[in-house]
Amino acid sequence: MTTETAEKTHPAPSFAGRLELNSFRYTPDTTAPSGPRRSPRLLSQASSSSTPPAPAKSPSPTKRKASSIDPTAAEPEDTSSSSSSTTSTTTTTRQPTPSPRKRTTTTKKPKPSTGYAPPSAYSHLPPGIPDALAPNLLVFFIGLNPGIETARRGHAYAHPSNLFWKLLHASGVTPRRCDPSEDRTLPARYALGLTNIVSRPSRSGAELSKAEMDAGVAVLEAKCRRWRPEAVCVVGKSIWESIFRVRKGRGITSAEFRYGWQDEGENMGVVEGDPSQVQEDEKEEGVVYAPDWKGARIFVATSTSGLAASLRPHEKEAIWKELGDWVVERRRERAREGDEVAKQALEVAGITV
Repeated sequence: MTTETAEKTHPAPSFAGRLELNSFRYTPDTTAPSGPRRSPRLLSQASSSSTPPAPAKSPSPTKRKASSIDPTAAEPEDTSSSSSSTTSTTTTTRQPTPSPRKRTTTTKKPKPSTGYAPPSAYSHLPPGIPDALAPNLLVFFIGLNPGIETARRGHAYAHPSNLFWKLLHASGVTPRRCDPSEDRTLPARYALGLTNIVSRPSRSGAELSKAEMDAGVAVLEAKCRRWRPEAVCVVGKSIWESIFRVRKGRGITSAEFRYGWQDEGENMGVVEGDPSQVQEDEKEEGVVYAPDWKGARIFVATSTSGLAASLRPHEKEAIWKELGDWVVERRRERAREGDEVAKQALEVAGITV
């Protein structure tokens, strides 16, 4: 078969009947406006952005406050560029402002009670501290009651914030600053004694009742009659108020109250009848029961507790200085009479007789 015969037998190749290529050919739209073609999606976004956004609602006071406190809250978006974005061909979708996180609140510890607390509240502590007593005392100090730290350590005025030992030294009552652990040595060293109107411990004086304070007055009177101190220093206004209430049957008025020395008619431990006639079970060895003893004179000093802030430090020092000057003068008089304890205290302080 020749080549010419083969060409007549087989027809020429063609895509007719298989693919309609004209269906895929681009035909320009003569009805559309001239210019670049735009995406339908972008045109719909542009039309929506041309409408001014509705004003944002003002956040509630609670959320506003939280957003001002929380440093991590997102800042509000600047809306000043919204007008310019409407004229732009491409707009940015506005992202919602995240809500501020809630402020976490810490639970405050409840403050300790300032009302009456029964003795059972501190039954885990020692019931009290022993008195520091001896014959021939120059000053007998009466405190309120042991605090928590004092009860734990077993020594008077042991809390670091208590000013008792500081004021004793600053006023001249003691020739040097003593430590609470030296409280038992005060009678032998400086002729000073210690006791309390209430023996049980508590966190503050507010936890004591007036009844138990008033009950301690009779015990104080008996101690003064037994030991015959020359003077009594009441360490705190509330103690003197209790003594006054028991003696007078009423509370003391602001006009009647004063710090410092009280009238001799208020002396403590006065004995009815002959002062030298004391029952044997009330006598102490070494105590002179003179017939002319008229009781211990009372000096009302400020409280030394760190919780007492009604007076300024210099006001407290001035009140205690009055007692200190009297103590120094009496030590001089006793030293001239041959009192060795008074002589030694003056020597330590560098004071001549």
